[in-house]
Amino acid sequence: MKKTIVIVDDHVLIAKALEGIIDNFNEFEVIYVCENGKDLIDKFNNNEKIPDIILLDISMPIMDGFETAAWLTQNHPNIQVMALSMQGDDNSVIKMIKNGAKGYLLKNTHPKDLETALIKLNSDGFFYPEWASKIIFSNLNKDKEIESAVRISDREREFLKYTVTELSYKEIADRMCCSPRTVESYRDQLCDKLDLKTRVGLAVFAIKNGFAG
Repeated sequence: MKKTIVIVDDHVLIAKALEGIIDNFNEFEVIYVCENGKDLIDKFNNNEKIPDIILLDISMPIMDGFETAAWLTQNHPNIQVMALSMQGDDNSVIKMIKNGAKGYLLKNTHPKDLETALIKLNSDGFFYPEWASKIIFSNLNKDKEIESAVRISDREREFLKYTVTELSYKEIADRMCCSPRTVESYRDQLCDKLDLKTRVGLAVFAIKNGFAG
């Protein structure tokens, strides 16, 4: 069965062209297109099908990609969000990741590379091309400053080590000899301290700051 995709982009011609490209992929199909985040929420509220993946533009009227990614992370965490934008600056990439995006592509991406990215997103749970990964790691010093401004306990450091693995929270709890609820409290406390919203964001922080070794 094909993985379902929704495109959220206020440029209708681009969205429709993208829909035609994706519908030629073997493993994916576009089920509908939205013009902004509010349009997406309205469709969800009207019982439109919830997709597996959302391709999300950033610069949109009414409700932009940053707001939409944060809303999706809060309300539909199982949806995999891939940013697809003309904006490739450091702030946009980092903010989208912190708001829950699990991938980032530019709109000038070749269709074959888009298909590869979607396959990787589906199989691995994330996809960042080399240029985006460089932006993530170039922000190391900024996150070091964040870390120095907050206190991270030894147990929270131990939890951060496991965020980069494929272990479930229950499996992490077993490794840490505590309850799943305690592990979830470590997650919530760290997200609050570091202004992050997802495990992906915590994992990126852990890698950049040497907690994943």
